[in-house]
Amino acid sequence: MHEDEFQPLADRPILSAVALDGNEPIAAARHAARRFMSEVQAVHGLPVSERAMGMVELVVSELVTNAYKYAPGPCLLDLEVVDGAVEISVWDSDPTLPAACPADPGRVGQHGLEIAMAVCRSFEVRREPVGKRVKAAIVLADDPGGNPVGCLM
Repeated sequence: MHEDEFQPLADRPILSAVALDGNEPIAAARHAARRFMSEVQAVHGLPVSERAMGMVELVVSELVTNAYKYAPGPCLLDLEVVDGAVEISVWDSDPTLPAACPADPGRVGQHGLEIAMAVCRSFEVRREPVGKRVKAAIVLADDPGGNPVGCLM
């Protein structure tokens, strides 16, 4: 018997965990994010804006790309709905914390972390006993005026 068996469906956590290793981890991560967001809306009935759909896929892609480029071995992708937002968590085996490059409009590439930090409600990086974890949160729905809920404009 599973511990959530007697918990009402509305109170159960909405989450997904994916271990990524192999030839196409970035494509697999984007696919997992798209599938998760679709299920949040279709299965759980939570409103998800088009902006949130795209931003979750973008941030997942950027974080997994960094893990794949800079850390040896597999990475783990966790997605969870908490307080009206999708929390994205990517773990990898390299303890080196990423840092956004200084702003340089002439620089080609290496803007992923800057982009992720700009579109997320929250962004956090921390070392773990093995490796590091990068967490970001993106709100699910926009307010009626089109602004992301939970963001200060």
